[in-house]
Amino acid sequence: QLPFTHLHVHSQYSILDGAASIKGLVKKAKDCGMTALALTDHGSMFGIKEFFDTCKKEGIKPILGCETYVAPRSISDKQGKEDRSGDHLIILAKNEKGYRNLLKLISIANIDGYYYKPRIDKKLLEKYNEGLIVSSACLGGEVPQRIMANDLIGAKETILWFKKIFGEDYYLEIMYHPTSYPGLKEEISDNQLMVNEIILNLAKETDVKVIATNDVHFLNAEDANAHDILICLNTAKDYDDPNRLRYTQQEWFKTTEEMYQLFGNVPEAIENTYEIAQKIEEYDL
Repeated sequence: QLPFTHLHVHSQYSILDGAASIKGLVKKAKDCGMTALALTDHGSMFGIKEFFDTCKKEGIKPILGCETYVAPRSISDKQGKEDRSGDHLIILAKNEKGYRNLLKLISIANIDGYYYKPRIDKKLLEKYNEGLIVSSACLGGEVPQRIMANDLIGAKETILWFKKIFGEDYYLEIMYHPTSYPGLKEEISDNQLMVNEIILNLAKETDVKVIATNDVHFLNAEDANAHDILICLNTAKDYDDPNRLRYTQQEWFKTTEEMYQLFGNVPEAIENTYEIAQKIEEYDL
């Protein structure tokens, strides 16, 4: 089996959301025998320099990225509540040109596009598409959102739009965070299974490759509780509030074996993460 590469990873630079240190992430990747690792913090790239240097020191190939928020309309249009944060999208720099384009996008997101969250839009993606690898992200991404709204035609149109802009460098993402926690099971795990199934069908129809990811927010399974407390701080909620935001507690840095256990029925989704890692060119910051 090909080595798995984590391509959806949050560090402590995803402020009050990620609970994994850069050093910890790189060390765990190395301990797991992984050869490459991405960093995709929410809306910012504050951790990139430390991540790049740590990866280089440890002999891991750094994949520099960001989980962005794409406004459904233009970022200059700040009317309307539905544009508050935008759809999630993972963007990875394939080479130095891509890295410069990603920096440009994130700078614009934080300076011009900031409205509750640092946002970009599709016009910007068209303008700065060179050298970027893009994937459809978690349930917060546009494709899963359309699938969950039962808009399969819209989901397919979205996929074809991204394919037109990014070609072979656009991937569909599947995730599975199994939980039996009431409410979360229906809201997250069950939805993920349903979305995954439809994504696999749409991938065949549109001839777009699929990657398996785990939404990494902490290092080890036993860190889930500490991360849970961090989320309470972030959302200003009491720990025992039944209505507060919760994660599935599956968001740890999974080993290749753990990923094969989750996605054994679609091994190509794991193998495609290796393909992306191979596409990344070496360049200096």
